[in-house]
Amino acid sequence: MSESKIDTRLWSSKARNLSPYVPGEQPQHNNLCKLNTNENPFPPSPKVAEAIAKVLEQQADDLRLYPAPESDDLRQALAQLYDIDVNQVFVGNGSDEVLALVFASFFLKERPVLAPDISYSFYPVYAQTFGIDLIQIPLEEDFSVDPDAYRQPCSGIIIANPNAPTGLLLSLADIRKLASEHSNAVVVIDEAYIDFAQTEEEVDDEVSAVSLINDYDNILVTQTFSKSRSLAGLRVGMAFGNASLIEALTRMKNSFNSFPLDKLAQAGATASVLDVEYFEQTRQQVIDLRQSLTAELMALDYDVLPSHANFVFARPKDGNATAVTSALREQGIIVRHFEKPRINEYLRITVGTAEQNQRLIDALTALQAEPDVG
Repeated sequence: MSESKIDTRLWSSKARNLSPYVPGEQPQHNNLCKLNTNENPFPPSPKVAEAIAKVLEQQADDLRLYPAPESDDLRQALAQLYDIDVNQVFVGNGSDEVLALVFASFFLKERPVLAPDISYSFYPVYAQTFGIDLIQIPLEEDFSVDPDAYRQPCSGIIIANPNAPTGLLLSLADIRKLASEHSNAVVVIDEAYIDFAQTEEEVDDEVSAVSLINDYDNILVTQTFSKSRSLAGLRVGMAFGNASLIEALTRMKNSFNSFPLDKLAQAGATASVLDVEYFEQTRQQVIDLRQSLTAELMALDYDVLPSHANFVFARPKDGNATAVTSALREQGIIVRHFEKPRINEYLRITVGTAEQNQRLIDALTALQAEPDVG
């Protein structure tokens, strides 16, 4: 139905005035090379399907019953993974639901929320939805976050780390600084891509802010199963923090949806956490593919930011990202392009399989031979 034909007379003023988040498109196309929504190129652990099948085969009758409201087994598995208490773990229906509950639980105050001006575009949507004043702090010229720029009164800070769409990583030292300087505000670190931040050479270096939650009662870390665990279709997200922060999220959840994760999602996600070997194997494969893709793009004279995610942020030599996006689409290759100031000359390219990445590089190489493209 076209927008001009929608009757909004019965809508609330809130619904009429919202500007919803626009996700990356999910086109149906034969032989599509889909590199626009940062999905994992590898399937989830085989143990996920086994766990779900077991529920359906052996416990199908239990589907008439409500699932465990607090997803106890999954939370316990996550607590063991990070060596924290189970009361420091929260799970929800995808990290987007978790983030919405974060905004409702901690940011509905008189003071504004601070976030980078170039980051996950759902943050302004949440702020508008809940009537929260959001102040967007400009990134530096190199797209990095400057913690000193956040020295102003606020009810909270939310930063994607690694950031999206840039892929840049904020150090734990800087996160400590933010938490220390804003002891009366909740500092939310959105780690959707954190599992790709650690390279094989840096395996002993801690990068996740989950390691800080016992030192700072105002740090809350959100993560997702959608990226590194290849479960975007299962919709599971989580948060880690001081028990008091988790209790606030639980209270808010139970005021909206007390049974957010169904039995199949709980079983599949738990199996994914327990299959450490498969997780480490595929995580490292994505990192290796990212490094190869970066090198190949730079060989084509693309400027590529140092990514710590499962995507790269790359600028064609002439900055004509719009033309490159259109030309790739004609060949069945979909990448993400943002028509926004400062980043409209960049492409966000999901790391695909070796075959998908090669198809992209071959297409870009061919485009450079054409006038005014690439």
